[in-house]
Amino acid sequence: MSEQQSEPAKGPAPRRAADSLHLSANKLRWGLLIGALGAVIAAMVTMVVTGFENDTGLEAHQPGSAPVIRDKEFSSANEGDCLSWTKADRSDLVKVNCADKHLFEVAGVVDLSAYPGREFAGGTRHPDSLRMTELRDEHCVPAVQRYLGGRFDPRGRYMVNVMSPSPAGWQHGDRTLRCGLQVAGTSASPAATGSISGQDQSKVHATGTCLGINQNLPTDPVDCAQPHAVEIVGTVDLAANFTGGPPSEADQDKFVEAECNRLSTDYLGSPDAIRNKTLTLFFDYLEPTSWLAGSHKLDCWLGKGSDREGFAPIVGSARGEILIDGQAPVPPPNTGRSTPAPLPGAAPLPPQPKPR
Repeated sequence: MSEQQSEPAKGPAPRRAADSLHLSANKLRWGLLIGALGAVIAAMVTMVVTGFENDTGLEAHQPGSAPVIRDKEFSSANEGDCLSWTKADRSDLVKVNCADKHLFEVAGVVDLSAYPGREFAGGTRHPDSLRMTELRDEHCVPAVQRYLGGRFDPRGRYMVNVMSPSPAGWQHGDRTLRCGLQVAGTSASPAATGSISGQDQSKVHATGTCLGINQNLPTDPVDCAQPHAVEIVGTVDLAANFTGGPPSEADQDKFVEAECNRLSTDYLGSPDAIRNKTLTLFFDYLEPTSWLAGSHKLDCWLGKGSDREGFAPIVGSARGEILIDGQAPVPPPNTGRSTPAPLPGAAPLPPQPKPR
C-alpha cells in the first residue's frame, strides 16, 4: 500500500457544552479529529496493488495488435464485486461473496488507455502515489457516488480508494483501475461484511471499544489495557428522535448530550464515576451531508483532554482502575455539589464554600 504522509492539522480545542448539575458532555467535532488525523484516515490515500506476479495469476489478452497481460482475478473484478487477500503483497487476491468478510468493494472500473495523450501509453511508468491520488479523486469519488446513488457519507465508516494493476500487469499494458470502498482505518484495512449499498454508514463502534492513540489523537480499536485516547460508552441513534431533514446543530447537541450523560451513567454504574476519574464525555455532530447519506448514529466518547492538545493516554477501562498519563487519577474534593471538571487550560473554578 502506498500512502501519503502529512502532519496532522491542529484544530481548535473541544468546545464545552452548557453546564448542568451533572458533568456536561463536551462537543468534539469529528471533523476536527479526523481532519486532524488528516491523511491518516480520510486522506489515507491510494492503495496500489502490487501482487499477482506469479505465472498462474496472469492472463493474456490480445486487443488489437499489442498483447496485454492482465492480473486474472483483478482484471475480472467488476462493479459490485468484493475482494479480499491475506498476504502483504496481495498476491492471493480473490473475489469473495460480499456477505463474507472482505477488504474492498468495487464501485467502478476506469480504463486509463482511453485517457488522452501519452501519459499512460505503452512503456510508461506506473503513476506515483501522488498521481494515483489525483486519479482517485478525479475518477473514483464520482464513481462511488454513482454506485451509491449519491448516498456516500464522506465522514462515515467507509473511504474511497483505488486499486491499480500489479507492476507486471502494468508493464505488459494493463491500464485498468478499480475504484471502490474500504473501511476507514489508520493502520491496516479493517474487514467489512455485507455490501455498503443500503447500509448505515455511521462511524460508530461497539460499547466498550477503546480507540488507540497516536500523536494525542484517536486511532483504530485496541484492547483497553493498551494506551488509548477514548473509550466508547454508548451509541446514540438520532433517528429515534428526529425525522425528516437534517436536525439543526443546536437540536442535535441538546439531544445527544442528554443521551450521552445517560449512557455513561449506565455504562459506569454511577453518575459520579466520570468526575471521580477526572474524565470527560465527548460527542460529535452529524453534518447534513452525512444525514442525507443515511448516517444517523453517533458515539459517546470518554477521555481526558491533554495540555498538549488532543487527548492524554489512558490505560485500563473506565469501568475499573485506570492510569492517565501514567498516573492514577485523584478525585477532586467533594464540595457538596456537582460541578463540571475544568477543561485543560481553562481558568480554575472559584473555591466553593465548605458545607456546614
